[in-house]
Amino acid sequence: MKNKEKVYSISAIVLIIDQIIKLLIKNNLNLLDEIKIIPNLFSIFYVENTGAAFSILDGKVYVFVLVALILLFILDKYLKEENLTKISIISLGIIIGGIVGNLIDRLLYHSVIDYLSFNIFGYNFPVFNIADICITVGVVIYIIDQIKEILLRKKSS
Repeated sequence: MKNKEKVYSISAIVLIIDQIIKLLIKNNLNLLDEIKIIPNLFSIFYVENTGAAFSILDGKVYVFVLVALILLFILDKYLKEENLTKISIISLGIIIGGIVGNLIDRLLYHSVIDYLSFNIFGYNFPVFNIADICITVGVVIYIIDQIKEILLRKKSS
């Protein structure tokens, strides 16, 4: 299986998980409903976000749609590279799955369905979702993997 197929297979799994959870939230909770899982720490809190984290660019849905499409185009072109590491394949797969998951929300609902709410030492962290986790963790893992590869190349030359 080529790199691109592996990445898109991982993306599909992430996307399916993301969309199933969002459908469960949307179909079983009313907007702003909260289910406390661990009091004063973690809850399921259904919100619809028309911006990014911290409501950045609130209401600018089409800006996010355009950015997502541009990123997906760039990543698709990048996937033709044959020497991707296994870690890069996994990280790019979860990044793309997360981007597509939030893109679908923006296209269908003109907002992103968020539901994971954490209160850490009295600070209410912005509510987020699985797609957001995948994008963030995927980017961090990809950067670490690229730094590791650069250091290995320098060491061997």
